[in-house]
Amino acid sequence: MKKTGLAKSDAKKLMGKMVVPGGAGFGTAASPVVDRREQRKRDQALGLVPFAVKLNSELVLQLQTLARERDADLNALVAELLAKGLAA
Repeated sequence: MKKTGLAKSDAKKLMGKMVVPGGAGFGTAASPVVDRREQRKRDQALGLVPFAVKLNSELVLQLQTLARERDADLNALVAELLAKGLAA
């Protein structure tokens, strides 16, 4: 690799460290980052099972909007709606 290529690579690494997605801004409390393995263990302890489905984009937008209006987690909202639908 050329010297300029190394400099570009170092600059990209530096910029990546400066802009961390989901990172806390200045003066805000940083939330603890949980790795995937730990999150999986927590979900299993709660009896949660990953369940992937393909939905129409319009339906997903409705679900996201409803979750924002209720200020609720999307997973909890979908679980609630599924339980109501199956009970009917």
